[in-house]
Amino acid sequence: MPVVQVETPAAHAVAASKETLEDYTLRFAPRSYRKWSPAVVGVSALGGIAYLADFSIGANIGIANGTGNALLGIGIFALVVMLTGFPLAYYAARYNIDLDLITRGSGFGYYGSVVTNIVFASFTFIFFALEGSIMAQGLKLGLHVPVPLGYLVSTVMIFPLVIYGMNTLAKLQVWTTPLWLILMVLPFGFLLVRHPDSVGSFLAYGGQDGKGVSLSGALLAAGVCLSLIAQIAEQIDYLRFMPPRTPENARKWWGWMLLAGPGWVLFGAIKQVVGLFLAVYLIASLPGAQDIANQPVHQFLEIYRDMMPSWLAMTLAVALVVISQIKINVTNAYSGSLAWTNSFTRVTKTYPGRIVFLGLNLTIALILMEANMFDFLNNILGFYANCGIAWIVTVATDIAINKYVLKISPKQPEFRRGMLYDFNPVGLVGFGLSAALSIATFFGLFGETLKPYSPIVAVVVSFLATPATAILTKGRYYLRRDHDGIELDMFDAHGNPSGETLTCAVTGMEFERPDMIASAVPGPEGEIQYISSLALSTDKTGLHVLPPR
Repeated sequence: MPVVQVETPAAHAVAASKETLEDYTLRFAPRSYRKWSPAVVGVSALGGIAYLADFSIGANIGIANGTGNALLGIGIFALVVMLTGFPLAYYAARYNIDLDLITRGSGFGYYGSVVTNIVFASFTFIFFALEGSIMAQGLKLGLHVPVPLGYLVSTVMIFPLVIYGMNTLAKLQVWTTPLWLILMVLPFGFLLVRHPDSVGSFLAYGGQDGKGVSLSGALLAAGVCLSLIAQIAEQIDYLRFMPPRTPENARKWWGWMLLAGPGWVLFGAIKQVVGLFLAVYLIASLPGAQDIANQPVHQFLEIYRDMMPSWLAMTLAVALVVISQIKINVTNAYSGSLAWTNSFTRVTKTYPGRIVFLGLNLTIALILMEANMFDFLNNILGFYANCGIAWIVTVATDIAINKYVLKISPKQPEFRRGMLYDFNPVGLVGFGLSAALSIATFFGLFGETLKPYSPIVAVVVSFLATPATAILTKGRYYLRRDHDGIELDMFDAHGNPSGETLTCAVTGMEFERPDMIASAVPGPEGEIQYISSLALSTDKTGLHVLPPR
C-alpha cells in the first residue's frame, strides 16, 4: 500500500477510467484499446466530414464574390489546411494523442492549452448548430416539422449516439458512408450529363456585385472557408486510435493518415465547389431561387426532382440531410464534450464526467440554432476563422519549425502534469498576437483596404511569432523536467508508444508506460511509486507532482 493515498484524485481518476463511456477523455489512447485497422480508423475519420455545411459555404462565397474568386479562395484554403494539417495529423496518429495533448507540449504548457480547447469547443457547437439548422430545413420541407421543433429534434437525437464514444462512432461512420456517397454524388453526376451547359454558366457566374476576379475577393472567400481549419482537431479525435506503425502496415498507415488527416480538405473543397455549382444552376434555372440556393436541402431536392418522381425526390433529399447531419454531429458532439471535459478537469482538478459536457455542448448549439445563426453564416465563420487559424498555425509551426528545423522544442510530445510548465509563452504569444491582430483587421481597425486580408494576417503572424518567441526564450519553458523518473523505455523498437503497463499507486489500476510518471510520494519501503497522468490531473493536493528539474 502507498504511504499517501489521496482520496479525491483516486475517486475522480477511477470515474474517468470508465473507458466504455469516457473514451480516453484526458489522456493518450493505449494499445489495448486501439484494435482497429488503419482503414477502419481512416473511414471513421472521413465519415465525420459528411457535413453539408460545405455546400452552404461554397454557395455563400460564390454568390457574394463570384465563381472565380470562390475557386481561388477554396484553393488557398485547401493549401493552408494541407500544410498545417500534416504535422498535427502525424503526431496524433504516431503518438496516439488528441490535439489538446499535442498543443500542451507544442508551445502552450499544461494549463496554457486550455484557451485553445475553448476555441475548439466553440468550433464544435458552431458547426453543430449549422448542421442542425440544415437538418431542420430538411425536416420542415419534407415532413412539415416546424423549424424550432426541428432544431430540438436534430439536437436530442445525437445524445444517445455519442455516449459510448469510438466503439459506436466507428460502426456508425463505416456503415452509413456508402449510402451517403451515393445520395450525394449521383445528382451531381446526373446534372453534368443532363445539363452540360451548366458548366459554362457556373464558370461565368460573377456573383452579386459582378466585379470579377480580385485578390481581395479571393481572400474574403478564403477567410470564410478557413473557419473550417479546426476540423483537423475532429479528424485527430479519430486518428489517435491508429494502430502502431510497423514495417508490415507502414504503407496503409501512411496512406490512411494522410487521407483522413490533412487529406480531409480535398473532400471539403470538392463539396464547396459542388455547392456553388448547384447554387448557380438553381439561380439560372429556377425563378426566385436566389433566397434558397445556399440551402443544401433545396439544392439536392431540385436535382432529384429532375431525375425521379417528386415524392421520391423529397424522400431522398430528406434522407441525405438526416444522414449527413447525424454523421457530422456525432463527431461535433463527441469532440466538443472531450474538449470541455479536458479543460474543466485540469482547471478544477475535478472530473464530472464527459456526459455532463456533452449536454452542455448540445445546449449551446441549440441556443445558437434558435437564434437563427444560419442567416449570419458568413459573418460568424469569417470572424471565427481568425481564432482557428491562429491556433492551428501556431501548433503546426512549433512542430515543423521549432521541433524539426530550429530543434528548440522537444521532438517527442509531452502532455503530463509535472513534466510541463503551466504556461509556455511560445504558443501563447504566437496564438494571442495572431488572433488579436487578425480579428482587429477583420473588423476594419486597420482600414477597409486591409479587412479582406485578416486570414493572411493570422497565418503570417502565427508563423513568424511562434519561432521568434522560442528563440527569445531559448526554449526554456517547454519542459519543467528532463526525466519522468521511470527507467522503463517509453517507445518500442519501431518508435511506437510502449504497451508495457505499470500500476498506478493512487487508483491501483494498470496503465501503459506513456501514461505514467513517477510519484513524488515514495512507497512504504522508500521505493518509487508510479502515478497515471489521469490520477495526477485530479490531484488537488499536488503531493504526487515531481519537483522541477
